[in-house]
Order: sequence, then C-alpha cells, then structure tokens
Amino acid sequence: MTHQPADKPAAQATTATVTTSHPIWWGRWLYNLLWVLCRTLAISVLGFRLRRAGRLPRDGGLLVLSSHQSHLDPLLLGLATDRRLSSLARSSLFQFGPFGRVITALDAVPIDRTASTVKAMKTVISRLRGGAAVIVFGEGTRTTTGELGSLKSGFALLAKRAGVPIAPVAIVGAFECWPRFRLLPRPGRIRLEFGEVIPAAEVAMLDERQLVERCERELQELDRRARRTRAGQPLAGEHGN
Repeated sequence: MTHQPADKPAAQATTATVTTSHPIWWGRWLYNLLWVLCRTLAISVLGFRLRRAGRLPRDGGLLVLSSHQSHLDPLLLGLATDRRLSSLARSSLFQFGPFGRVITALDAVPIDRTASTVKAMKTVISRLRGGAAVIVFGEGTRTTTGELGSLKSGFALLAKRAGVPIAPVAIVGAFECWPRFRLLPRPGRIRLEFGEVIPAAEVAMLDERQLVERCERELQELDRRARRTRAGQPLAGEHGN
C-alpha cells in the first residue's frame, strides 16, 4: 500500500471559548520535523494505516468530522492528511511556558472551558471562513467502549454557518492502543478510513437534522469498513497506507 502525506489537527469546538492562533516563524519547521518523527513511530509502533476515498481539498475552509477513540486522534488525523489542521486545547495548557509556545507554533488554539459555548463556536466559524481546516469530534467525547457513538448536532451548525464542506473519517484501533482508562498508550493496529467529502452545496441544502443523519450514516459505514480491513478483510479498490 502507498503512504500518503499528512494534514494537521483541529477542533472539538462545541465546548468553550477559543482564541485564534497566529503562525510562528519556526512553527512550520517544528511541525514538519515532528510530523516525520511521529509518522515513523505511528507506522512502526501503532500499525498506522489509512484509506481515502479521494483527496481532501488543498485549500479553503474544511470541517474534518471524526469519530473519537483516544487522545491519539488529533495526532493521527494530522499524520493522515496533506493539509495542516487546527486543533483546540484547554487554555490552561498554554500557561506552561515552553510547552505553550510549542503548541501555539503547532496551530493549537486555546479554549476556556468555563466561558460561553457561543463564543467558542463563533471563533471556530471564523477560522473556517478564513480557510482553516478544523477537526471536530462529532460524538463530543472519547468512546468508553471502542464503539462509534451518536453524533451531536454542534458540527452541523458550524459547517452550515461557515459554508464549508465536511470530510468524514472513522478511526478504529486507537481505543485498543489508548483507552480512556489507561494511563499510557501501548502498541497496536490503527486504521483511519476517510469518506468522500460532502460538498458545501450539499451541506447548505440539508437542514441540521438531515445533515446529522447523513453524516452519521457515513461514519457508520466508514467505521464498518475500517474494522473489516483492520481485521484483515481488504475491500475492493482499497488504497492508502
């Protein structure tokens, strides 16, 4: 299978206030270095593999709608795409000097979990309208069982208000590597399955309920495919890493 380049993490954005991050001159260099190192480790230790139904848009706002299995998910999504993604982090993390500067350089965005959800959503919408690719975990929290949960409607509002396409992706195997009740990750086999991008025109045409149902069906199918290939049952036309 062929390895494909990567993107960058972004936003579980329905819980708090966000502040827009600004590029730092050494951020791109650091990002590229960490990407190569982390990609190598992910493939060799975590059995990282992916399949894409098509390429993601190279520019313009994009909402990456992902299932959520572990703390590894933002990193895995960043290693799977050739666009730099934006991810959200608790504002308290930015208070730790050098660490705060590093995650800012890597496009992390601080969120204040005690502030208004409306402010957080407005910030994410602004980033999407400004052309950023943002990760949103539609279930709202990490799975406790390893199974895909129901989607919350917040992502639909973000995509419709921003007028951007949605890229659905299912992650399978990250729960086994790092479940929420485990202190540290362990080796395993992780599979990412990307679906066809849902165009902005279709996002605009559907109401929020219809869009949630459409994306839920898509993620369920992607999750099923990821589990099959992870179990050694390749699908026709499979490609990726």
